[in-house]
Amino acid sequence: MRRRARSSGALRIFVGITGASGAPYAARLVDVLARADVELGVCASSAGIEVLATELYGNARLSRDETLARLLEQSRGANITVYEPNDWKAPYASGSAKVDAYVICPCSMGTLGTIASGAMTNLIHRAASVALKEERKLILMPRETPLSTIHLRNMLTVKEAGATVLFLAPGFYHGADSVDDLVDFVVGRAVDLIGLDVDVIKRWGAE
Repeated sequence: MRRRARSSGALRIFVGITGASGAPYAARLVDVLARADVELGVCASSAGIEVLATELYGNARLSRDETLARLLEQSRGANITVYEPNDWKAPYASGSAKVDAYVICPCSMGTLGTIASGAMTNLIHRAASVALKEERKLILMPRETPLSTIHLRNMLTVKEAGATVLFLAPGFYHGADSVDDLVDFVVGRAVDLIGLDVDVIKRWGAE
């Protein structure tokens, strides 16, 4: 999808999708952001594509292009650009580009470990590294459980470096009636952390 000129005042947000279970969260996050009039950059790793194809469409053999086309089918007309994992010319690969928030959803433990170590082997890793060095919003959304000591140490490392770790663990106190409600619970928290004024779920204490 071609990138349109940046709208005046519109937030620029990067979403990285990696190979951890949790594709419904990624799909819903992209959908909500696409409807929020932001400039959205999306990059999915090879493993991320496989998980999207498996968990959302029940076919791990879908091509990269077909998987992304289905993911963004409901977002036609939105200001979304899809980037390849090896696209080092993407604006999200440089601190000189103005970016308001970076989100990795879901964030695999391999991606978490790579970010925590400072290594960069694809655009998702690089974007996260840029966010940390520029002291910008970086939201990492892991799901894997149980957690090893290595996982916990890596989470502490990225937290101390400035990232927010938003675990893909929905709450139940808001009266969820469906899996979609549980997904929305977490996505709503992510949108709040990004800084968007979008109500995804009924807020505690609201009528």
